[in-house]
Amino acid sequence: MIEAITQFIGSMSFWDLRWDHIVMILISAVLIYLAIAKGFEPLLLIPIGFGCFLANLPGSGLLTPATSETIGGMFYYVSYGLKLELFPPLIFLGIGAMTDFGPLLANPKTFLLGAAAQLGVYSAFFLAYFLGFTLPEAASIGIIGGADGPTAIFLTNKLAPHLLGAVAVAAYSYMALIPMIQPPIMKLVTNDKERKTVMPPPQQVSKWVKITFPILVTFLSVMVVPPAAPLIAMLMGGNLLKESGVVDRLSKMAQNELINIVTLFLGISVGMKMSADVFLTFETIKIIILGVIAFMLSTFGGVILGKVMYYMTGGKVNPLIGSAGVSAVPMAARVSHDIGQRYNPNNYLLMHAMGPNVAGVLGSAVAAGTLLAFLG
Repeated sequence: MIEAITQFIGSMSFWDLRWDHIVMILISAVLIYLAIAKGFEPLLLIPIGFGCFLANLPGSGLLTPATSETIGGMFYYVSYGLKLELFPPLIFLGIGAMTDFGPLLANPKTFLLGAAAQLGVYSAFFLAYFLGFTLPEAASIGIIGGADGPTAIFLTNKLAPHLLGAVAVAAYSYMALIPMIQPPIMKLVTNDKERKTVMPPPQQVSKWVKITFPILVTFLSVMVVPPAAPLIAMLMGGNLLKESGVVDRLSKMAQNELINIVTLFLGISVGMKMSADVFLTFETIKIIILGVIAFMLSTFGGVILGKVMYYMTGGKVNPLIGSAGVSAVPMAARVSHDIGQRYNPNNYLLMHAMGPNVAGVLGSAVAAGTLLAFLG
């Protein structure tokens, strides 16, 4: 009996717990705290934080690979949704089913604001390469500037899977911090008169234009940037479900059950990549810093082009909507609206800002596809 008790105690994982495991467990606790107490992207940060917690419990066996004689750990199989690139496109299907491209179609020039907001992607890409990262690693870091978590995960999983944990945490953390990061840049670039600009209500777009749009965008995107096909096709496919008006059950399923289930497993799978020996490196610190630089430059690029449009249209475009060119839907659009109302309570920019906001989703996916075409 004593020998059995001794053997049981000796088999406990406490004896394998290292200081770096404890640090990562504390980091997971911070992520979960920020999600619950501060409301920072809780749908992703709670699963990521919990996955990080599980990944740093020695001896759990949750990621043990399968062999010809043994069954693998539970999350060894769940993580295949990440390895096989299923999770990000499925999330895009749900996003497409929730997205209204009407504001973008009513004001097509806001496509350019979504494109300008990719400035941070390419600037951070070159900066990361200059700092010693490989080209695939630099691309994975640069895409953080698109403020699109699924796209960042999709690209990083293809080009630099060893950076997945750091890139995902940086992408979702900065998306959650949009209300803190963007306003100072918006105020720095614009003046009081520009911020008070009132834009007329957007025009209504016909149903058939909305139905044709996802088909046309899918065709052009796949023809021009084939590597972006999984993201664009699922995004536009989800939108077609919504706009068709005849498959409400499928549309609602994509908007709710599907995206919720996939988000949960995606977050846990990403968190499981945050093991101590991979995450606690100097490279991770550089990625976090480069990520915020990418995000700030993307905001800057969108607002600068918004300012150019303001003068080119004789003061008819409020440059604040340019900040919504990043892909964080609809949070970035709400920030543009809120800042506009601070300076003019009669200013309603939300629908105008949704144009560049959804354009940013397309822009980040195309940017990822372009980087994959060159480096994949």
